[in-house]
Order: sequence, then structure tokens, then C-alpha cells
Amino acid sequence: MEKESLRVSPQKRLYSLDVLRGLDMFMLVGGASLLVKLAELTGADVTGLHQTLMRHAEWEGFRIHDLIFSLFMFISGVAIPYSLETKLENQVPRKALIIKIFKRMILLIVLGMLYNGVFRDGFKDGRIASVLGQIGIAYFFASLIVMGTSSIRSRIIWFVSILTGVSIIQLFIPVPGVGAGVLTPEGCINGFIDRHILPGKLHQEIFDPEGILCNISAIGITLMGAITGSVLRYEKLNTYRKLGYLVAAGVAGIILALLLSPVYPVIKKCWTTTFNLLAGGISVLLMVFFYLVIDHWNFKRWSFFLRVFGMNALFVYLLNHMVEISDINKFIFGWLSEPLGSLSLAHGDLRDVFFSLSRLALINLLLYYMYLKKIFIRV
Repeated sequence: MEKESLRVSPQKRLYSLDVLRGLDMFMLVGGASLLVKLAELTGADVTGLHQTLMRHAEWEGFRIHDLIFSLFMFISGVAIPYSLETKLENQVPRKALIIKIFKRMILLIVLGMLYNGVFRDGFKDGRIASVLGQIGIAYFFASLIVMGTSSIRSRIIWFVSILTGVSIIQLFIPVPGVGAGVLTPEGCINGFIDRHILPGKLHQEIFDPEGILCNISAIGITLMGAITGSVLRYEKLNTYRKLGYLVAAGVAGIILALLLSPVYPVIKKCWTTTFNLLAGGISVLLMVFFYLVIDHWNFKRWSFFLRVFGMNALFVYLLNHMVEISDINKFIFGWLSEPLGSLSLAHGDLRDVFFSLSRLALINLLLYYMYLKKIFIRV
């Protein structure tokens, strides 16, 4: 039986959620590159920094760049109680909400295909799986779970069940000719499923990092975000107790992932349960920090730059891929290349830093204009 229905505080927009989403997008569209270029000016060997900030782990392991996508999925989950649950409390019909999030899922799948160039190159052998599609699918099913339950405990049971099911599939169901639990690009069951069921071409030829089983597994981290959002809205606990529980959960997820990793590796490209636990645990701790500083302590002014990024995240993601912003940047500021190049520096190139900064500034100016005009591209 369900426990007592959640008692929640009145609806308000989480400023910290927009800021954390904005930080995520900022790192994706140029922030990470800027940090590397600044580090180069110090003369330090930035090879390791470049790898961790701008490259995914080749297979096993975890880098900061691996967190960007999973953090975004977690953040989309945090928003679920603040959007869907509020509408249910305001007597919006459940059927209407299901139709809405279903349409959202389909639109994100289509936008993902657009991002992949399917409409440019033709539908023949186009890549159907995508980052946006995975976000839409995971959000849809996590939302159904949230709308179908009325207690945090029930949602935790769903979360544990999904990750346990994925673990059983990945570790114990044999792949023909390979065996069970062979977590390599050639041997993991993710690739076997994708090669036989997923339409279109695969991103990695023998598997797809946004393939079918990856999508199912990613529901877990999205649901982890939804549970976090539910805890933050829960009015029976004071702020510090809520955040304390979340910190404990985040740390527990990280420790469990690290303890299991020798036998069940952390692999983003096939979304192992240990990856979910590690990335989800870090995401919980980041959410707690941003919520405490911004929404509870009300230190907001410093974060407006990031919030502008976060409130138009989908637009930024598509813009960064579909528009040659660097060309526009050089078209406007290219005349400064020679004067900046004449400045003598012991290490690095000041031009690289300047053009990284100006590129980010152009994006932010566009987003700030959209913010002032209340133009927010959402689905």
C-alpha cells in the first residue's frame, strides 16, 4: 500500500535548478575549453585536464565530461515534481499531462534526429538514437512513475528495481557466442540488443551509447533526480534535514559505485548501474550545494550569468551544434587576432583565451536578449 501522500510546500521555481543546468550547458558549449586554455597560460601540462574536461572515458572509468549528459538528465528529473506534481495538485487531468509528456518525448526524438543530420543526409541508414531522444524517453517514463506513486518510498523502490533489472541483464544474460557479463564494446549485451533491434546506424557501429538498454538505464538517474526534487518539496522536514538526507544518499551512491566497480565497472557508454550511482551521487551533491547557497541562503546575484544559459538549455544545445558560432565570433573580432598575437607570453596563446571568452560572451548576449524578451525555447 502507498504511504501517506506527500505534503509539499507551495510551488516556486527553483532558481538553483536553472543555475545548475546553466553550469552544465556552459561547460558543454565552451566553458571547459576556456578552462583548459587558461591553464595553458600557466605553462602546466594540461593533457590530463583536457582529457577529463573535454573527452569521455574511452570505455571504463569516469571523467568530468562524462557527467555533463548524466547531470542534465538528473536535472530534468528534479524538475518533474515542480511541474507535473504541481499541475496534478491544481486539478489538471492526468490524461492531459500524459499526452503532453508523450508529445514532448516524440518531439525530442525528432529533434535528436535533426541534430544527428538525418533530415540533411536522408533517412536511409540515419542514426535514430540521440542524446535528446534519451532525455525525452527517460523523462517520459520517470514522469509516469512519479504520477503513478504518491510516496518517496515507492519511487525509491522503482529506482532500485530499474537499476537492479539493468544489472541482471548486463551481468547475467548471456550474449550468443560471447557469454554473460562481458562488458566490452564487442561483448556487452547493450550492443547485441542495439544491433538486432535499434533501427538506423549505430554511433559506434557495434553499439550505441544512447541505445535501447542505455535508455532504460537512464530512467534511473532521471528518477533519482525526481526523488531529489520530491525531497526538496517535502514540507514535513526542515531544509537542513532534507539536505542532510540527500547528502547521505549522494555519498552512499558514490561509495557503492566505487565498491562495486572492480566487478561491475563504471561505463558511461553502456550506462552500467555503477555509472548511474556514481554520476547520480555527484549530481545529488551538486544539487544540494546549489540549492543551499542559492535558494536557501539567497545568494543569487553571482549566478545570473549561468541562469541565462540554463533557462534556454535546449536552444543552446542545438545552437552550439547547428550554427558555426566560432566563424561569427571571428567575423566580428578577427581583427584583434594580430594585435593579441603580438603580445609575448611565456606559455599558451592569448588569442585562444580571448576568442574562447568572446565566443561565450556572444552566446550569453543572445541568451540575455532572449531572457529580456521572455523567449524560452522549451518542449
